Amino acid sequence: MPDTVPMNSADPAASVNDGTRVGADSHLTLHYRLTLAERGADIISTFGGKPATLQIGIGQLAEPLERCLMDLREGEHRRFALAAGEAFGPRNPELLQRLSRSVFDAHTTAGTTYEPGDLVELPAPGGGRYAGVVKEINDQSVLFDFNHPLAGQAIDFEVEILGVL
Repeated sequence: MPDTVPMNSADPAASVNDGTRVGADSHLTLHYRLTLAERGADIISTFGGKPATLQIGIGQLAEPLERCLMDLREGEHRRFALAAGEAFGPRNPELLQRLSRSVFDAHTTAGTTYEPGDLVELPAPGGGRYAGVVKEINDQSVLFDFNHPLAGQAIDFEVEILGVL
């Protein structure tokens, strides 16, 4: 059983990659699991399947999760308990947004039926995209939640470092 440690226990000063430890620009091969702390339900797991590969510091993994990995050695297997909101931020009530049905219909595919729980991408000013979860939908409006789906949740993060470059 791997050690469980609070997220902030990794030494942030040890961020230089010495070839066997995870550093600020490391390329990693790892198994990882994210679990909802309260329910114990896996959100995602690579254990028992193909390991993940990623580079630290370029946004492939949430920054708080990357901080957990700093200074871990190749072959190390650890668990980190992240308090509610620590991994993906707190829930922000301002990210619940209501759009008029006419605006919604103008920016979605005609003829597609949407229901509460559906993830929908909408255009953002400047050419980007927003993704939000439909919370309510009726003839007049659509209520979206643009929070990260795991915002405000306590998360357990288990990791096994298979390789560090």
